[in-house]
Amino acid sequence: MAKHQFQTEANQILNLMIHSLYSNKEIFIRELISNASDALDKLNMLVLTEQKYKDVTFTPRIDIVANREAKTLTIKDSGIGMNEEDLMNNLGTIAKSGTKAFLENLTGDQKADSNLIGQFGVGFYACFMVAHKVEVTTKKAGEEQAFLWTSTGDGEFELENTTQDGHGTTIVMHLNDEEEEFLEAHRIETIIKKYSNHIPFAIFMDKEKHIPAVTDDDGKETEPSKTEIENEQINRANALWTISKSEISDDEYKDFYSSIAHSSEEPLTWMHNKAEGAIEYTTLFYIPSKAPMDMFRVDYQTGIKLYINRVFITDDEKELMPTYLRFLRGVIDSKDLPLNVSREILQSNAVMNKIKNASVKKVLSELSKMAKKNSAKYDEFFSEFGNVLKEGLYSDFGNREKILELMKFNTLNSSETVMIEDFVKNVDEAKKEIYYITGKTSLSMLKSSPALERFKAKGIDVLVLNEEVDTIIFPMVTEYKEYKLVAVADAKFEESEEEKKAEEEVAKSYESLAKEFKDALGDSVKAVETTSDLVDSPVKLKEDKEDPAYMMAQMMKQMGQDTGAPAPAPILQINPKHELIMKLKDSSDQNLINDAAHVLFDQAKLFDGMELDDTAGFISRLNRIITKAL
Repeated sequence: MAKHQFQTEANQILNLMIHSLYSNKEIFIRELISNASDALDKLNMLVLTEQKYKDVTFTPRIDIVANREAKTLTIKDSGIGMNEEDLMNNLGTIAKSGTKAFLENLTGDQKADSNLIGQFGVGFYACFMVAHKVEVTTKKAGEEQAFLWTSTGDGEFELENTTQDGHGTTIVMHLNDEEEEFLEAHRIETIIKKYSNHIPFAIFMDKEKHIPAVTDDDGKETEPSKTEIENEQINRANALWTISKSEISDDEYKDFYSSIAHSSEEPLTWMHNKAEGAIEYTTLFYIPSKAPMDMFRVDYQTGIKLYINRVFITDDEKELMPTYLRFLRGVIDSKDLPLNVSREILQSNAVMNKIKNASVKKVLSELSKMAKKNSAKYDEFFSEFGNVLKEGLYSDFGNREKILELMKFNTLNSSETVMIEDFVKNVDEAKKEIYYITGKTSLSMLKSSPALERFKAKGIDVLVLNEEVDTIIFPMVTEYKEYKLVAVADAKFEESEEEKKAEEEVAKSYESLAKEFKDALGDSVKAVETTSDLVDSPVKLKEDKEDPAYMMAQMMKQMGQDTGAPAPAPILQINPKHELIMKLKDSSDQNLINDAAHVLFDQAKLFDGMELDDTAGFISRLNRIITKAL
């Protein structure tokens, strides 16, 4: 017998199970049944696809045994089983790097936190919520040696050789005194029907069956009533997605979701589709009501399981659906893929690509229907997953228009978000240009940007995009149907020859002030120039999009590679009609002009959501200007 220490993260999770997460204890059965089902799935695939396992007998079943005298609950499966290395990796350490996020995302709300258990692959440890000792006896299919793993959840576990007839895993939980409810057959059966009714393997349990007394013709009892024990199947054990939609109740859809998503929360919606013809496949996709905690992690866990003719193949292949739909949970079951399909084949297989493309179109179509028919539910969806869906504008050119139509936009002239189909109804049909502004700042700050003043003056509405992801994505989105998407900085309005000439004359009259500003600011700005775009603000910043450094930075950003190199210096534009600029033009106070140049430049940076390089200098200059004005 050898003693081992749990890995640090595993020990932390054990402590949480034992001391903190009490409100939803029944999920330990869901998690252990789910693990047993996975073990059967894996063996099923290996028996069908690998020579090494061709002589292994596959008789899938899961058994639950409640022993009231010993106060033990046993869950046994005839699945793949584990060897010593598997036990160390699966029950002693947490190999999945994203599991650390489980600890980071705990909220203190017991029910919410218990929902995270299955999401992060730590479901086995849930048994320590109800048991003071757990014994796992297991033998891997095709191997001779069996092992016994034992722990009391105190930071250590023991591992020793043992014997076992046949392959598979048996988990014996020695229940705490106050957990006897989990020895009641009715309670266990209720939990199984709630969470595991539609796993594809039969679950058996001994149940008491009452046999009434036998009476003769005169009503006299000839045999007394009695109770017999019968071993019965307690779940339906049918793959839900293979059943006709008309035969499935909403509650059954929800119960199946709780099993595959490891969640007690109801899904927001689901979509069940069967395709017949050249390619036959079935999909059942769910949209969760809350975003998975690892959704923005690089090592997120995909929520889609792939089956081939109901044989489980993988739940770890991110190529099954595009990353911008990574919030989906569900099943793809195909009849046209080989059982021994590899990850490499999956990524290039023509059948899989057709299933993927058709599934994406189906999901986007269902979302579009939801947006039109149930705006309140769509608002719920968009608040959770809008920014993830938005990534598709960058990565899925073929569906870009459909995805764009699913976006909800803030606009300059509205306090409510709008869809682009509604927004274009008010776009100038002569120009057919949709203007937008991006910036990493608050919505109210961006709406107050000096860059929007000429649009306000002309009564033109603008899409206001203040999420960080917008600054990367929208420069790549150049059109929608017959409309062009144009950044406000690139918008051009027609001017008469007289207006152009007047602007040139104004620019000449401000050349001296522009030079003084440039001398004061040095390399912080590329140039200082007058502009007719401003109405109320004295200054704004403009990027020189012809600057090679700017073009390279944008190219790297679009490739997802932010080098961290400083952005090229902007152009400072001044408003010659603003009283402050006019007074500075006529001023001979060089110190005042110097201070004003820096303060106005910093003001423009703040409007663009930038941080100031020298806050103390900004305050000192501002105080000197105020003092002179008093």
